[in-house]
Order: sequence, then structure tokens, then C-alpha cells
Amino acid sequence: MRIQHLGFVLASLCLALSAQADEALAKAKNCTTCHGIDRKIVGPGYLEVAAKRRGEKGAEANMAAKIKAGSKGEWGQVPMPPNNVTDAEAATLAKWVLSIK
Repeated sequence: MRIQHLGFVLASLCLALSAQADEALAKAKNCTTCHGIDRKIVGPGYLEVAAKRRGEKGAEANMAAKIKAGSKGEWGQVPMPPNNVTDAEAATLAKWVLSIK
């Protein structure tokens, strides 16, 4: 029983560290200059983006593409410029944003 409990604790810790690492990636790539977790700065907050996209077919891939290439017109007049991220970083960021609740 203790081993199962330890496994649960370790899995929870890994998830928490992953979330922190992905937030650190967002900060390192300057995403947080324009996006707050729960508030709009220049672009929408991550909670709003996650709520809009969660459950959409292909949401993670579509969001990763927009993170990398930029987007225009979806959230207002201010375009999101392309970001200097790898495909893997864009996918990590998209997955992280969609996980925010």
C-alpha cells in the first residue's frame, strides 16, 4: 500500500514540476509579456484561451501552429506575432495552455 501511495505522490510531483517548467518556458519565450494566466494583457489570458479551445478537435496542434507562426484577427485587432520557438516548444506551450483550469 505504501508503494502505491509513493507512486501517486511522485506522479503528482512530476505533473506539478512539468506545469512549472512549461510556465517557465512561456516566460523564457516572452509569452507572458502579452498573456496573463487569468487576465488579458495585450492578448487574452491563458484561462480564456483554454476555455475557448478545450475540447476542439486538433486544438493542441492548431494552437501550436499559431504560437509558432502568429495569428491575426481571432482575439481582436492586435495580431500575435510569430514566436521564435521550435515545433516541440510550441507543442509544449499549447499543451500547457490547454491544461490550465
